[in-house]
Amino acid sequence: MHDSAHVDTFARDHLPPPDQWPELRFDLPELRYPARLNCAAELLAGTDPGRPAFHTPAGPSWSYGDLRARVDRLAHVLTRDLGVVPGNRVLLRGPTTPWLAACWLAVLKAGGVAVTVLAQQRPHELAVICEMALVRHALCDIRSVDDLAKAEIPGLRITTYGGDTPDDLLNRPAPSAPFPAVGTAADDVALIAFTSGTTGRPKGCVHFHRDVLAVADTFSRHVLRPREDDVFAGSPPLGFTFGLGGLVIFPLRAGAAALLLEQAGPRQLLPAIAEHRVSVLFTAPTAYRAMLDDLDSYDVSSLRRCVSAGENLPAATWHAWHERTGLRIINGIGATELLHIFVSAADERIRPGTTGVPVPGWQARVQDADGRPVPDGEPGLLAVRGPVGCRYLADPRQREYVRDGWNITGDTYVREADGWFRYVARADDMIISAGYNIAGPEVEDALLRHPSVLEAAVVGRPDEARGQIAVAYAVLKEGAARDAEALRDFVKSELAPYKCPREIVFVDALPRTATGKLQRFRLRTRPDRQ
Repeated sequence: MHDSAHVDTFARDHLPPPDQWPELRFDLPELRYPARLNCAAELLAGTDPGRPAFHTPAGPSWSYGDLRARVDRLAHVLTRDLGVVPGNRVLLRGPTTPWLAACWLAVLKAGGVAVTVLAQQRPHELAVICEMALVRHALCDIRSVDDLAKAEIPGLRITTYGGDTPDDLLNRPAPSAPFPAVGTAADDVALIAFTSGTTGRPKGCVHFHRDVLAVADTFSRHVLRPREDDVFAGSPPLGFTFGLGGLVIFPLRAGAAALLLEQAGPRQLLPAIAEHRVSVLFTAPTAYRAMLDDLDSYDVSSLRRCVSAGENLPAATWHAWHERTGLRIINGIGATELLHIFVSAADERIRPGTTGVPVPGWQARVQDADGRPVPDGEPGLLAVRGPVGCRYLADPRQREYVRDGWNITGDTYVREADGWFRYVARADDMIISAGYNIAGPEVEDALLRHPSVLEAAVVGRPDEARGQIAVAYAVLKEGAARDAEALRDFVKSELAPYKCPREIVFVDALPRTATGKLQRFRLRTRPDRQ
């Protein structure tokens, strides 16, 4: 690794040992980055300052000149007023707005480490993240500050933005001069993205400055192929790396613009596409299915690229969208551990019902549990490697994800004889519902915090609209009332609402082996519902 520019070296100090890293490959010329690299400065450089950078449904657009000036101003406030030094972790929380994106860029330009979380996450979840990453600074939209304040995180300094008080981030005095980007190393930590694991405890996925550019210089450059006149939009928030790439990194790397929507469900996407002439769309298969019924009411002729990730894209959804719009959805699989999409295909290379082929700069294979490649046509574990790899923050699960230099994504795949990769199923207990990852054990832990619950198990069930839904099985304490709605309300108070079980089934006992191990497969096949 290169000499770090970080004064606070916590993130680098808590990387896994080098012998647990995946093999990194920089086979493309554009992936051979210089030793010193600040990805925020790179993303903001070179584009005509008069070109649009960010649009919103209400309010004036931001030009690249506006964005650079505001990022520089925020970076001055961060370093001179708030005392952020290179390497400090800075939590970012709020709806998807230009100001949230500007805060992310300012943190990176100032040499900090961005920890972007979902506005939906609850105090308990936020406290765990801040504890794991030793976060002491937070920039939070004034509308999203309540749960963060309720978390009562020791030593956390919360600075709000979007308010009218003198100490608001946007109201603090700052120099108007440009902010010189901190000369970070290409392998200095730029961000930590937290994802839920099957044990329920989140995993901190550590990514470097070069990683941020690498996902743009592989998937975006070679598969998506954006243009300067593109307008990007989509449903994933910036707390998901799918959204961070599709709404910030990719458009800025291409000198294009993004429409940032605070509400970006199917009902909001279609009118936004029509009004703002969106040309590149990022969302999950669930949203594409949901938008089909209302397509005739909106002009979507501006669309030229549609990207799907977050869950498997069924061939029926692909064909239905293609028949109605003439557009070929670009399917892809990515992972928070690898920052963005690494298997995909576009245009005439798309084969409905498959995910695609390795993105240029990436390699993929299908192997068995012992790491041996399996023959084409047989299912096995998807293994990938490329310019970005999994590096968990001080987490023993590193050994599970990285084996013999390969990143093992936890997905079961088949490689066809001609090299196309076809998704089969998740290989672990993660539930993927409408593009959201839900760790069953995390929801179980929340249920068990309710005073009436004795035991709980949460599994995924197939669902036509969402791919899967979370179903909870609960054993109650003697005398407790079987009140499913009360339990759902409790879970919503503990976790982000999308993690709440769609169904709660009360049982007298959970199926277990003779040694007491929970038999989840028996719950997945039960026919009973409530």
